[in-house]
Amino acid sequence: MLDRTVHIIGAASGRGARDSGCEAGPEALRRSVLSTRLWRAGLNPVWDSVLYPALGIDNTEAVHGLCSRLGQRVRGIAARGAFPLVLGGDHSCAIGTWSGVAAAIRPRGRLGLIWVDAHMDAHTPATSPSAALHGMPLACLLGHGEPSLVALMESRPLAAADVCLVGVRSFEPDEAELLSRLGVRVFSGDDVDRRGLAEVMAEARDIVTGNTAAFGITIDLDVIDPAEAPGVGTPVPWGIECAALAHALATVSSDSRLVAAEIAEYNPHADKDSRTANVAVELASALLGAVTVRADRAGVAELEWHYGAHNYDPLPVTLVRGEGVYLWDEHGRRLLDMMSAYSAVSHGHCHPRLTRVLAEQAGTLNVTSRAYRNDRLPLLFERLCEITGQDAVLPANTGLEAVEVAIKAARKWGTKVKGVDPDAVEIIACDGNFHGRSIAILAMSSEEQYRDGFGPYPPGFSRIPFGDADALERAITPRTVAFIVEPIQGEGGIIVPPAGYLARCAEICRRHDVLLICDEVQTGLGRTGRMLASDHEGVRPDGLILGKALGGGLLPVSAFLARRDVMDVFRPGDHGSTFAGNALAASVALEALAVLIEEGLPERAAELGDYFLRQLRALRSPLVREVRGKGLLLGMELERDTVSARLVCEKLLERGVLTKDTHHTVVRFAPPLVVSRAQIDEGVAALRDVLLALGGQLRSAA
Repeated sequence: MLDRTVHIIGAASGRGARDSGCEAGPEALRRSVLSTRLWRAGLNPVWDSVLYPALGIDNTEAVHGLCSRLGQRVRGIAARGAFPLVLGGDHSCAIGTWSGVAAAIRPRGRLGLIWVDAHMDAHTPATSPSAALHGMPLACLLGHGEPSLVALMESRPLAAADVCLVGVRSFEPDEAELLSRLGVRVFSGDDVDRRGLAEVMAEARDIVTGNTAAFGITIDLDVIDPAEAPGVGTPVPWGIECAALAHALATVSSDSRLVAAEIAEYNPHADKDSRTANVAVELASALLGAVTVRADRAGVAELEWHYGAHNYDPLPVTLVRGEGVYLWDEHGRRLLDMMSAYSAVSHGHCHPRLTRVLAEQAGTLNVTSRAYRNDRLPLLFERLCEITGQDAVLPANTGLEAVEVAIKAARKWGTKVKGVDPDAVEIIACDGNFHGRSIAILAMSSEEQYRDGFGPYPPGFSRIPFGDADALERAITPRTVAFIVEPIQGEGGIIVPPAGYLARCAEICRRHDVLLICDEVQTGLGRTGRMLASDHEGVRPDGLILGKALGGGLLPVSAFLARRDVMDVFRPGDHGSTFAGNALAASVALEALAVLIEEGLPERAAELGDYFLRQLRALRSPLVREVRGKGLLLGMELERDTVSARLVCEKLLERGVLTKDTHHTVVRFAPPLVVSRAQIDEGVAALRDVLLALGGQLRSAA
């Protein structure tokens, strides 16, 4: 088994083939059992990122750009001594993979390459019948083919004597003539059938390691018989059996000279019952030596994967206990929490005042539904209105539910009070927003992954650029009833708008009789250094959405608050929720508000947030593009083509710090508001070590 960290990179190349279906392959494999399979075997796989080609340019430019970025990413991983596993779309991505690996090992010597494929992939622009670039990668790596792609080898193509093909069954005379003239050893499918794959693979390894410093293996899934792997780019009958190839790969997995691997041409649109995805998992597992399950890797993680929906991609840690700013995993390791459950645990884990109130109320009265009153909810209503300056409250459970309430309130207010045609009301939101993932909310979203496959979406929503008040002015029409905005975009990447933005939006909305609704599910209740992020600009919105920290990190509690004429559009039966406003949730929320105020947590967030921001900016790493945020809601944006935020989070976990990336480019820092300066220093020190280990030599301050 590999003794190096495995970094998995998706290369969603689909522009090199006539059928672009393979572009979806890397993301489909990211959602497969691959990571769990490798983890269960004892490896520590890191999903680095999924790279996509640029839009709006021709296919050659798109493939060149993707391969260039992939080559840079792979080069950095291999140069650090880690093991890159590339999961590609069409096989044109191989140009990026192996140009990057070759560059990384060049100081030590040449790179050998075993190319396992049913095709030769050795066309040039002059010999390709289809002109599809996925038929040219091997020729390009050898110094022939499309000139712009050949150039990625930096005038140092692979030596033909260090390359061999295994499993070829479909090729054209021009390809065979080129490879024969160059001296590339080709083991055809007939050779495999006659001699056996194990013998052929052993000879192939001897060839690619004879005069090289290291070697890699690239596998086109079309080498497998279509009966086992129907979901490939270009299937070829009578291919190799998966079990035979897996066995042959397992024999080379322990060779320390193996430095990288690639599996390409998975087309999930053509897959049946995930058979081809399972083949890819089997081959990757064999290639990395991950063929057995370690006893200490079984257990709850395996149960979660087997029985749970795969709608989350958690970091590889299982947490069992929390206290203050720390969490402990199942092995007793203490971890510094720099996420606080997306700001839900602003008070710290298991705050003693909150757990005491929870236990006391749990033994008294919990859920009665809103069919009756309870003695705790009215007190919460009063306190929330006192703190926020709003007139009325409608309780909910999750932030998503409170956003839905806000949408309903805005629409009904627009029709009943403003007089807009019920079939024409419009709500404006911002690009990059995250208000939740319900169907209605997704109608406002600009994130394609959130929307993919869940339409059709309800009408009546439009979007404008975040931070651009002039865009809001231009977008408002007589049909506009509300503008819903996050004062700081959290999931969008900790995006802070220009100073004065929210105040200007408030003025525009007042002038046009449009409701300004602030979604402060994440930014509210002290997170940004004020009780509400809108307080920074003295804005009192017409509607306010709270959640997360309102439940004290113990229960889901949220609320929509508004001025009285907005809230009064609701009548009995218009909206309801069995658990919203229950006595248990109300008691905890009341105490959570009391703790925030009495312990001065907003003020603490302001002071320590400034300190944290200065410390992060002082790192001055070339891997870091920008550090931004307000209070204890901070984001570190990384240079897109140098390192992924997921990788940084994985490495921070190894050093005992918990956080999470967003959009593969931003590392979030949002610790509980009870964090201390010394604990911030602890986190920054770990981050400094990670950036240095990933190749980001720190610059001295100017």
